[in-house]
Amino acid sequence: MSHVTIGSRKIGPGEPLYFVADVGANHDGSLDRAYRLIELAAEAGADAAKFQNFIAPKIVSRRGFEELGAQVAHQSKWAKPVFEVYEDASVPEDWTPLLAERCREVGVDYFTSPYDLATVDAVDAHVPAFKIGSGDITWLEIVRHIGGKGKPVLIAAGASDQLDVDRALAALRERTDDIVLMQCNTNYTADPANLHHVNLAVLADWAVRYPDAVLGLSDHTAGHVTVCAAVALGARVFEKHFTDDNDREGPDHAFAMTPASWREMVDRARETDAALGDGVKRVEANELEAAVVQRRALRFARDLPAGHRLGPDDVIPTRPCPADGLPPYRIADVLGRDLTEAVSGDSLVRLEGLA
Repeated sequence: MSHVTIGSRKIGPGEPLYFVADVGANHDGSLDRAYRLIELAAEAGADAAKFQNFIAPKIVSRRGFEELGAQVAHQSKWAKPVFEVYEDASVPEDWTPLLAERCREVGVDYFTSPYDLATVDAVDAHVPAFKIGSGDITWLEIVRHIGGKGKPVLIAAGASDQLDVDRALAALRERTDDIVLMQCNTNYTADPANLHHVNLAVLADWAVRYPDAVLGLSDHTAGHVTVCAAVALGARVFEKHFTDDNDREGPDHAFAMTPASWREMVDRARETDAALGDGVKRVEANELEAAVVQRRALRFARDLPAGHRLGPDDVIPTRPCPADGLPPYRIADVLGRDLTEAVSGDSLVRLEGLA
């Protein structure tokens, strides 16, 4: 796995985990509220605050959704028609420099998911990275356009199969190698049963398929168990929706993390990362004393005279094992040899005292 750099943060193996708070539509149309969510995300341990820039007619078809009939999936819970929800959730273009500045002030990165080609160009000057949402993984034109901006690209793979991922990454790699590939399950219902569909094991497969990509997780389940498990599978970047109140009206509030749950997630994930280590088995620094007091060394079972030939009953393995002790696996180096001098019981067996 390679590394990418977003802002001043290097991301990848051996580097700190990177957490993206997706404000999404949770600003509820208020710039002041967007500011507040940025501040809360920073306080809760986020490394970045992410928004979504789109123009409703360029991302959704009013007629198309009307012809679907009933609203389906997570949209079935929306009080308004799909087109109107997207109109309400739009981030005005003139917010972009203001949001970016507030992120700088509180010490987090600002970036966004732009959902049309012109918007990609409009936000480019203000972002250190781009995010391609799962829904655009088959729109290779915008994938290539974003990849050509010379910045790291996070791409989510929700509601996708392996061919979709291969196709999108091939297009993206035509323009950039700075890629964060994020496993995602595109279900926003907050149903606990969604855990059975997250399929984190794909991260292990991707580590082999795409060794040069940084791996991540874009997640919509409750809590942090998926994040901690993804850490163990090699993910380094994590995105979840963020709000201050799960009971607010709006499409993204119900399944979002709150400041308290976000902080808990960050803390537990960083603990998980610290516990993983580097995979090299060794006696760890905090075990050095325990290795002495817990391990056994060969000692004489009783007083023995010089010239005595050692047999199995003459030696016993007991704790502790100091640095000059012989571990029990060295017993073959001791048995059948003669003592060069008398020894006392319970003293260490030393090779230099044997002939």
